[in-house]
Amino acid sequence: MPSYDHLVIGSGIAAASYALEVAGSGASVALVTKRGLEDSNTAYAQGGIAAVAGGEDSAESHIADTIAAGAGLCDEAVVARMVEEGPARIAELVAMGMEFSTSEQEPCGYDLALEGGHSHRRVLHAGDHTGRDLTSLLSAALRSNPAIHLFEHHFCVDLLIDQKFGLARGRPHCWGAYVLDCATGEVACFRAKATLLATGGTGKVYLYTSNPDIASGDGLAMAYRAGCRVADLEFMQFHPTCLFHPEAKSFLVTEAMRGEGAKLRRPDGTAFMAEYDPRGELAPRDVVARAIDREMKRSGYECVLLDVTALDSDFVCSRFPRIFERCRQLGMDITREPIPVVPAAHYMCGGVVTDENGCTAVERLYAAGEVAMTGVHGANRLASNSLLEALVFSHRAALHATDRICGSDDSAPRFPGWSSGSATDIDESVVIAHNWDEIRRLMWNYVGIVRSDRRLERAAARIAMLREEIREYYWDFKVTGDLLELRNLVLVADLLVRCARRRRESRGLHFNLDCRERDDADWCRHTVI
Repeated sequence: MPSYDHLVIGSGIAAASYALEVAGSGASVALVTKRGLEDSNTAYAQGGIAAVAGGEDSAESHIADTIAAGAGLCDEAVVARMVEEGPARIAELVAMGMEFSTSEQEPCGYDLALEGGHSHRRVLHAGDHTGRDLTSLLSAALRSNPAIHLFEHHFCVDLLIDQKFGLARGRPHCWGAYVLDCATGEVACFRAKATLLATGGTGKVYLYTSNPDIASGDGLAMAYRAGCRVADLEFMQFHPTCLFHPEAKSFLVTEAMRGEGAKLRRPDGTAFMAEYDPRGELAPRDVVARAIDREMKRSGYECVLLDVTALDSDFVCSRFPRIFERCRQLGMDITREPIPVVPAAHYMCGGVVTDENGCTAVERLYAAGEVAMTGVHGANRLASNSLLEALVFSHRAALHATDRICGSDDSAPRFPGWSSGSATDIDESVVIAHNWDEIRRLMWNYVGIVRSDRRLERAAARIAMLREEIREYYWDFKVTGDLLELRNLVLVADLLVRCARRRRESRGLHFNLDCRERDDADWCRHTVI
């Protein structure tokens, strides 16, 4: 039973930032990730990091934009903390070697992008591959740090909660996790004084998503099973513009394109966003995604078009090199023809409930990044606030956890080793693939951009049956990575539907045809399970 000061579950910006910071204080760290170190949602972030960088912009403006996008459910004090502390965290990235795009026209020296919902240019970026560059930088730092023990292709099965084993001393505490080595099939008990969940989002619960395959809600499911509260899961953000092409799996077309003047058009070439919102293409993501969804359903379109042909071709190629190259590979010249796009599941605004230090309802268990619900995003995340939130609150969690264990001689209780009992090897993997596909299709059809009471009722009934089938399967067979993902995915689907059925209004990212109006009198509150 290996023992560490900190167990970090995940490998994106929140996980890496926390691991590097606590390791800098002399602590021992185990970082567990179910794929390779570079496989995370962070790597797919094209837009950048929103932060006040001077000029006419201000912290007050960034705070106001975030709160406006959140449709009445943001925690204003937490938003202010993120905005005010953000520039210092970004300065630390720059000191590590992060190179953001520069501009001689901007007083701050950086090329600041404008995205939907922002009143000023404030998005720092590295071309259209910010996430990839961040991931490379942080991964190299993790690999070169001798205090950080990396466990790639290892999958956390469940958290070690003393109360569940009759070992609690007062409130329930987390002391690590059971971890599956995906190569050998062996499960080990990783003990730690502090555990951080930084597992990213839940996009793979939907059939169409901008997220990579890893985003199956593992941290959310583990935290709920451990006794944590989860909240606001009905607020799944659908990114308005993902590339529509049979070979373009999960390829996002950044919102920054619309910030530079790209227009959304119907297949006949007519623009339509002005008919839905006076801000047009720069309306918040929930408004734009619903507008595209309505256009597609009303007229039977397979997609709509994002047109950048009016922009200078050299500017398009230099500002969006990754998008230009990917489209070129698929036979499209975006400087001469519009890009076919559709909305896709993108970001979970709810999550595991935490305070401003990343603390959950379980002692010694922290959460940061997309898996957490800090109160920053409310009912709709403002574009490019996600990486900022991950940086600020993983830093705060690291400080709190270091304070907690610094000088402490507390040791984890002795947990029993993993036992498979009478479980046998899986004999029909097709069952996992079929259930995975069914969950994702029914979530897309019944719990998508636009919902109704009847659709949610149907989803709840079928998911209940699937949960029972998968529960039996889980206990009958030895655990594998695929089985664990399926187990987590169906729980996340169930929790999301439960939150959506409870909210009897339409607000932000949650739109119900049977209760279309926002109800501040009764529903200006979080949906907590």
